[in-house]
Amino acid sequence: MIIPSIDLMNGAAVQLVGGETMVVDAGDPRPIAKRFAAAPEVAVVDLDAARGHGDNGSVVRDLLRMARCRVGGGIRSVDRALDWLDTGATKVVLGSLATLDAVRQLPRERVVAALDTRDGEVVTHGWTKRTGADVVERMRELREHVGGFLVTFVEREGRMGGLPWETIAALKRETGDAQLVIAGGARSAQDIARADDLGVDVQVGMALYTGALDLGDGLVAPMRPRKKDALYPTVVCDEQGVALGLAWSNRESVREAVRTGKGVYWSRSRSALWRKGEMSGDTQRLLRVDLDCDRDALRFVVEQAGAGFCHTGSRACFGEDWGLGRLSRRLSARMRSAPEGSYTAALAQNPDLLRDKLLEEAEELASAQMPHDIAWEAADVLYFTCVALAARGVPLAAVEAMLDRRALRVRRRSQIVDQREGAQ
Repeated sequence: MIIPSIDLMNGAAVQLVGGETMVVDAGDPRPIAKRFAAAPEVAVVDLDAARGHGDNGSVVRDLLRMARCRVGGGIRSVDRALDWLDTGATKVVLGSLATLDAVRQLPRERVVAALDTRDGEVVTHGWTKRTGADVVERMRELREHVGGFLVTFVEREGRMGGLPWETIAALKRETGDAQLVIAGGARSAQDIARADDLGVDVQVGMALYTGALDLGDGLVAPMRPRKKDALYPTVVCDEQGVALGLAWSNRESVREAVRTGKGVYWSRSRSALWRKGEMSGDTQRLLRVDLDCDRDALRFVVEQAGAGFCHTGSRACFGEDWGLGRLSRRLSARMRSAPEGSYTAALAQNPDLLRDKLLEEAEELASAQMPHDIAWEAADVLYFTCVALAARGVPLAAVEAMLDRRALRVRRRSQIVDQREGAQ
């Protein structure tokens, strides 16, 4: 698969040739991160930190709230790596810190060893320092202790001259069960597809920023469509993962969906693009595009507006959904149209009343002993929590995103408190 890259210098997204000459200054990286968020993962590289010339920490933190990002560049201590993991980085990419002593202190599945190479020799510190180490030897040393490798061919970086396929195949044979990501030289969707066939991911920068490669094309490059019509079945889900329905996509529709950030599919009956909601107003905001394991189906994760996805007016083609998602939407609708004097209106208009209910239900949950009573009281707590969210205009998806970020923490809160107190 493709991993779009955001390389940072002085707060801006840039692209360098050979790690030296800047040829693209794309400006504010935040809009770029929003567009790249359609990919399963985004690589964020702090070039200033890597070179020891300051850092872009505040910008990286903003990007982590916009997309699922792996973070690299200038991470030279285990504590710094843990800070990024606890802040929400899906993985940390370590260069000079990728030593056995360091990586053994970190969760293996979330550590990527960056082996930047010039003609097979590993270089560090923003590609400025030669180490004399051979990339294959480093792989053999680390492969049992890291979840993946990022091998950057520095002499090819930014030049879009193609990928060294024999070298990539040889490196893949050395990774064991660790994932291999390569960077430097990718120029087309065909490069992404060929690498995927080898079980290798491709980190792409210059080709995306210059328009040589469209992100939508890169995302679906590994797909194996039905030969009859070149279409991919596309499962459409909301933020809670609830299936709204089945649609069809092709390269053109995915390209348009990613470009516009909307739910765009392919109409088999009209042999044309179908922009969901164009006539009904029930539009979709595209959040993510996922490929299935066999590369023959897609999943679009969307934020659904209006009545829903189905042409019958139902939210889903499988009938109405259930659970917290439905409760949250129903309460949000009630907040907008609750009749004066209703309990819902009273809760929305009286913060003290809502506060008292939250405290009351939380206390009852804490005191409950029997399974049925615990479930009953937990339902009350969740109900009034959803009321509080709806009254203040906070979507349930924002809470779920917060929980997902917290799940990425490596250090528990008590550990962090103990460390801080010990440092005082």
